Amino acid sequence: MTPTKTVPPNPVPTKPVPTKPAPTGADADPYTPHSGDRRWSALHYDLRLEYRVATNRLDGTATVTGRASEDLDRIVLDLHGLTVDRVDVDGKRAKKTTTATHKLTVTPAAPITAGTEFSVHVKYRGTPHPLRSPWGQIGWEELTDGVIVAAQPTGAPSWFPCNDRPDDKATYRFEITAEAGYDVLANGDLLGTERARGGTTWTFATTDPMATYLATVQIGRYRTVQLRGSDVPVTLHHPADLAGAAKTDFGRVPDMLALYADRFGPYPFPTYGVVVTDDDLEIPLEAHGLAVFGRNHVDGEHGTDRLIAHELAHQWFGNSVTLARWRDIWLHEGFACYAEWLWSEHRGAESADALAAAYREGLLEQPQDLVVGDPGAADMFDDRVYKRGALALHAVRRTIGDDAFFRGLRTITERHRHGSVAPEDVLDAFAGAAGTSVEAVRALTGPWIDETGVPALVDGD
Repeated sequence: MTPTKTVPPNPVPTKPVPTKPAPTGADADPYTPHSGDRRWSALHYDLRLEYRVATNRLDGTATVTGRASEDLDRIVLDLHGLTVDRVDVDGKRAKKTTTATHKLTVTPAAPITAGTEFSVHVKYRGTPHPLRSPWGQIGWEELTDGVIVAAQPTGAPSWFPCNDRPDDKATYRFEITAEAGYDVLANGDLLGTERARGGTTWTFATTDPMATYLATVQIGRYRTVQLRGSDVPVTLHHPADLAGAAKTDFGRVPDMLALYADRFGPYPFPTYGVVVTDDDLEIPLEAHGLAVFGRNHVDGEHGTDRLIAHELAHQWFGNSVTLARWRDIWLHEGFACYAEWLWSEHRGAESADALAAAYREGLLEQPQDLVVGDPGAADMFDDRVYKRGALALHAVRRTIGDDAFFRGLRTITERHRHGSVAPEDVLDAFAGAAGTSVEAVRALTGPWIDETGVPALVDGD
């Protein structure tokens, strides 16, 4: 259990709420056409939730601070499956509210002019559940005894009203109450806990801008330990009976952090947390400042080091540096996959060269019909996106050399820290690091990203 602290009244982020330029382009992301509204941007979410594990009952209030990108006569938020009791805009009762399957549409008492900041206060309730999607069940989901939130890419509206776009980052404050005996985890710093009616209230805040799909709540009965050996505070939360095995399996996280800080640049968040649920999970998942694993990912023999390395790498590539459109998912998964190879190489196991050759052979046995740079919504988490993305990076590394390659990676994480990134930004960073042209770098990545065939590996110098 985390030590109990006194919660200061209405704690706020320690950094100012960031300002953001109006998003460009009025069209929705074609991969997620029903998500998000580009006519406004979120700046800050203040979420106050009361949740009963026993009955899966959620009572919440959300105060969303936003800025209009154009004149607004209505504000559209993403929200699914929950009942809205009241909405206020800038302290005044909304003129009209309409709920549809995936949307909450709010008509303010007076129109909001472009460039103006506004706040929407939503009181809502219900029994949250995961959303059905082409990628499976996503969002708020009950465990055997607790909760997991895995929202990538569009599951955030299963538990709070939001502007559900990966390029629309905001700061957050969470105040979450659950029954006594449960630990509550969310993104950001734990500001404190206090006893509440029928349970405990946990308060967190993240002052680094975060995409909605990376916001998470984890509720369970956990033991908590601090892992030693890292300049970054690392917290491990696990079921009591997995204490020894979990400490063994995640004991190398401090070494991984040191390696990635050297290769990618400084760790982008104040802390790192690992949660091991008491349930089995199909795959681990990343969240802003956190990673979540299932009981089945812990064997006490480092059997999942590859997955642990992969999820940690997402803190740089995916969580701090985030795609602006979902077709570019290789910018997350290709980089995290390549980070697995870097860890293997660092540990004296298989080299990146050997892994590249092995995975290329594997690709030859699979259909060669996927363009990684635009895989289509249904296939954006296809394993070929991961492996071909990593092979594209390896081609760059083998051609420009380690010094320029890792300098390019550090340029990406520095330039786009807590922001959005596009493929052209990545090519530009490598080109600058290598003293060559963007076109020359594109010639290396293009056969893996923009074409369907399986090219030969680059020999390098």
